Amino acid sequence: MQPLPAPLIYLDHQATTPCAAEVVAAMEPHWNGGFGNPASRAHRIGLAAAAAVDIARERIASHLDVPPDWVVFTSGATEANNLALKGLAETAAAPGHLVSVVSEHRAVLDPLEDLRRRGWELTLLPVDPDGRLDPARLDAAITPDTRLVSVMAANNEIGVIQPLEAIGRLCRSRGVPWHCDAAQAFGHMALEPRRLGIDLLSLSGHKLYGPKGIGALVVAPEIRLHAQLHGGGQERGLRAGTLPVPLIAGLAEASALAQADRVERQQRCSELRQRLLTPLLELGDVVVNGSMEHRLAHNLSVTVRGVNGAALHRELRRSIACSSGSACSAGEPSHVLAALGRSRREAEASLRLSLGRQTSEGEVDAAGSRIADVVRQLRRDRPG
Repeated sequence: MQPLPAPLIYLDHQATTPCAAEVVAAMEPHWNGGFGNPASRAHRIGLAAAAAVDIARERIASHLDVPPDWVVFTSGATEANNLALKGLAETAAAPGHLVSVVSEHRAVLDPLEDLRRRGWELTLLPVDPDGRLDPARLDAAITPDTRLVSVMAANNEIGVIQPLEAIGRLCRSRGVPWHCDAAQAFGHMALEPRRLGIDLLSLSGHKLYGPKGIGALVVAPEIRLHAQLHGGGQERGLRAGTLPVPLIAGLAEASALAQADRVERQQRCSELRQRLLTPLLELGDVVVNGSMEHRLAHNLSVTVRGVNGAALHRELRRSIACSSGSACSAGEPSHVLAALGRSRREAEASLRLSLGRQTSEGEVDAAGSRIADVVRQLRRDRPG
């Protein structure tokens, strides 16, 4: 990996993470000597590739406490979400009812909107001021015609963790399948789909120090899906295309590394986050977005009042890599922050600061000092 231009401090780990050295090493054999196509089982080179895929699938499944055949490899969480949502809907004889949440990622909201245009009824539930869904709202929204509930594990902008156990109990009691986008949660918190009652779980590799271009959809055996990619029988007929063996091996290694240091990493990131937050709160008129109690340890999202958002980000980008919201927002104000009641101006003056495995105390202190200096200057220069 090329070194970052000094003194840039990278605090955008929820957008993407660097590939861990161990992950790069795990992928390396499969680019050259182990280059076989896992579908070519007539010779040992193809069989070796197939065995590598099987081993990776077993490793990932073990980290989720599910059988290996539940794991379907995809190009990432976006494809997994589309396969889950549209794949399930397209098995229905007629359109029905879908329930989700206004603060979901666009990779969930856009496929749902596509289904709405095709005749499906769609209910998007609001969140409380802390960013969490009230299970009572979900209970009231489910009807006899509800075919699927889609609620993410942890939000990609504000890091808020939804009440997963309550949602799972509710969906089971109502007999409705639950899809959960866990792109931001996988590797950062404990996830056991069977225990939680999750029927479809979307995963991404590049959010946990794995490679880009690989993810998975965990599919419970009773769920039937219509394939979205056709042209081969790979992945139980659910996802056609030659499997990218190096990326799959990298995903498995990233998952194993994340499981090994997850508890220690959560504690460390939580302490660093508080260290970063303290000087920001001392500025006054800085508001944390979403629940601090139910939150990914490496996420901090704040709204800085009394400054111009464009100027804030323009000044910070010279020394800090961060964002106002999702990397997939295409420059639009955050719909997640709007769901919390933030105005467009407040959303633009918000910071998503996400810590990583290599983030140091020195970087956190420097970032906090830099943000504070910029905010003070912008407030002094504010007209009137």
